[in-house]
Amino acid sequence: MNPRLPYLRNKTSRLTQSPGVYIMRNKDSGIIYIGKAKNLHNRVSSYFRENPDHTPKVAAMVSNVYDYDFIVTDSEYEALLLECSLIKQHKPKYNILLKDDKGYHYIRISDEEYPRITNEKNTKQPGRYLGPYTSGFITKEAVNEVNRVFMLPTCHRKFPQDFGKGRPCLNYHIKNCMGLCRGKISREEYTGIIDQAEEFIKTGSAGSVERMEAEMNAAAEELDFEKAAVLRDRIAAVKKAAEKQKIINSGVDSADVIGSAEYYNGVYISVLMYRENRLFDKAVFGFDKPEDGEDILGSFMLQFYYSRSDIPRNVIIDHMPEDGELLGELMEQQAGHKVQLHVPQRGRQLELLRLAVNNSAEYAALKNDRTGREVIALEQLGKSLGLSAPPKYIEAYDISNLSSESMVAGMVVFEDGRPLKRAYKRFTIKEQDQQNDYGSMQEVLRRRLMHIVTGEGDQFFTRKPDLILLDGGRGHVHAIEPVLKELGLEDIPLYGMVKDNKHRTRAIATGGREIQLSRMKAAFDLVTRIQDEVHRYSVSFMHSRHKKKTYSSELLNVRGIGEKKAAKLMIKYKTIANLKAASPQELAVTAGVGADIAMELWRTIQEM
Repeated sequence: MNPRLPYLRNKTSRLTQSPGVYIMRNKDSGIIYIGKAKNLHNRVSSYFRENPDHTPKVAAMVSNVYDYDFIVTDSEYEALLLECSLIKQHKPKYNILLKDDKGYHYIRISDEEYPRITNEKNTKQPGRYLGPYTSGFITKEAVNEVNRVFMLPTCHRKFPQDFGKGRPCLNYHIKNCMGLCRGKISREEYTGIIDQAEEFIKTGSAGSVERMEAEMNAAAEELDFEKAAVLRDRIAAVKKAAEKQKIINSGVDSADVIGSAEYYNGVYISVLMYRENRLFDKAVFGFDKPEDGEDILGSFMLQFYYSRSDIPRNVIIDHMPEDGELLGELMEQQAGHKVQLHVPQRGRQLELLRLAVNNSAEYAALKNDRTGREVIALEQLGKSLGLSAPPKYIEAYDISNLSSESMVAGMVVFEDGRPLKRAYKRFTIKEQDQQNDYGSMQEVLRRRLMHIVTGEGDQFFTRKPDLILLDGGRGHVHAIEPVLKELGLEDIPLYGMVKDNKHRTRAIATGGREIQLSRMKAAFDLVTRIQDEVHRYSVSFMHSRHKKKTYSSELLNVRGIGEKKAAKLMIKYKTIANLKAASPQELAVTAGVGADIAMELWRTIQEM
């Protein structure tokens, strides 16, 4: 506990109720957290009250607060601006900070008599630069595309010094280069092509095609059919590139599309920046997940757009942040024009939002050695079930039997969306004399969960799952809820996996309703995999148990072999193949019988 709490509470009791910014400091006067408040007294008091319900992160911050400052503002909007400015300036330890692990990239048009277009990581060399761009991939793709469409030279020859020196290279013969090295293209003509290429980079296909079509028509009117043919081919190449690249024909004129993916303790946000109907740039950021329920989208947008002027008129997001109105006002002031924050429900903008989410998921997957589909599946499952985080460690159970014989259960484990087979467990039903799925499930879960309570067992049995799934509906959930309550484990999320009449996954069941997953394909596919796997595992165990019972009953037909001796043989050899491979002498030693009985036993086993 922070020994300064009495002082801090006393100070806060006299704090103003005006809007403003508060600045938490540690013992060395270092700034560790900056926040804004509509009511400074109420907000700051929440940190220092008795018996607080803080998350670990907030509790850690409060434990390090020695004192705090505050700045009163005229409005919550002014507090928002001040908070962002101070966070950017001081970068406090406990604030969500906007960090990008990539440098900037540029498109360079070199300062030469015959310029080249290249992808660069800095602006040290002479020339004109387009950018900066945060995505090296998009920059590289744009340079490759423009060089291919306009057939610009990418070789290492110097022009005009190397005109006519040697034959054109392969690029010329496969029509990837105009063959500038032949010396038949004037500087003026080449400069015009570079201008068209630059316009293509800036505006995409529409603007450059319109200009080239005008030049082509003018050339045809002047009977310069050779130039008109070259422009015709160039226009066709630009249109083909536009059809091939979805990033060019985006369907939106000018917008930022912001999508996020959550992966346990991390949140990853992608911004796809569309300008003039094409993908202009992309930026991806990673954060620690806030533990105090802070709206990370609002915090991100505040820092991302603060002090920027290149803000589009449309910003597409998956939900409206808490400070949506204030953010919109800030962005409009920064941009100097109207800015709309839009949450799409259908159509092309929703498709682009999903693309941004997929980008975030792939980035999260790359950082966590997972696939993007696994990240999305766990996030969708967590959100659909109302969990505070995606379920990292999932246990699933299924009961299997043949009437009242061979009653067993299987437990499978999925960690990070993948089967963790070394954690699988098998259970033999011991307390049920007759077929009783609910009673069997209660027995299995009680036996398994007791290991969490007592701490006895291997590393998997003593681990608390993030989610328990039962192969069954609401009845199974109702049957297990009292077991969780009995053991003090009610905080473990419990759901049933409901099948249709064709034994296919249909929904997730709670104690009172069903949750449909069909619209969330990744989550639906994951639950289907889990349900199929636990069913396969329990059924295979049931069949193996049933076979052993059949073999055991046949052994009892041998004179001198009772249940105990048959059990010894099955425990020792486990499978019929191992039994058949055993010699009469080995069988005699295991069962503890004489040579005559061992020989009869051996003959019986060979006939199984």
